[in-house]
Amino acid sequence: MFRATILAVVLAALVAAGCGSDDDTDTSGGGAATSGDAMESDGDAMEKSGDAMESDTVALAGAGDEPAAMAAKRRGKRIKVVNSQFGRVIADGKGEALYLFDKEKTKRARCYGACAAAWPPVLTKGRPRAGRGAKAGKLGTTRRRDGRRQVTYNGHPLYYYVDDAPGTILCHDVFEYGGLWLVVNPSGRAVG
Repeated sequence: MFRATILAVVLAALVAAGCGSDDDTDTSGGGAATSGDAMESDGDAMEKSGDAMESDTVALAGAGDEPAAMAAKRRGKRIKVVNSQFGRVIADGKGEALYLFDKEKTKRARCYGACAAAWPPVLTKGRPRAGRGAKAGKLGTTRRRDGRRQVTYNGHPLYYYVDDAPGTILCHDVFEYGGLWLVVNPSGRAVG
């Protein structure tokens, strides 16, 4: 209960701050564990997790139905292309736009702690799947420090913005946590 209260206070502060108004530019989270690192796991509770519906259909498969359960577990996050005010951009299976962080020059994620609370990573339990308009060859994953797999597209780790919803892009081309957050076009490049 106490943990949930703290998380609610932190979330309220993040929402009140809005995108583009951070004071914390340390996204690496290197070294000793910090309260930001603790927020990574707590903040992930608020991640835009269609994973439960898209890739964890294991619970729907009968307990004795092992082959169906194994096949469902291998299914990963579906990535597709949607139309937006910024043109055609990649999105999750529900149509929520995905962002890249221009500070990340390789597929190694650098957004943890408070950064990951505001910009939840797109996680998958299986290999990501290409939906309408997405290029399967550009999809991949990278391991986060906690061992979970984050979806990449054209080598870029992908993120949600915490206050976006399907069809709503609030924080494209915003400088926060030491870099720009940009939606991604179907070829895998940041939308300028």
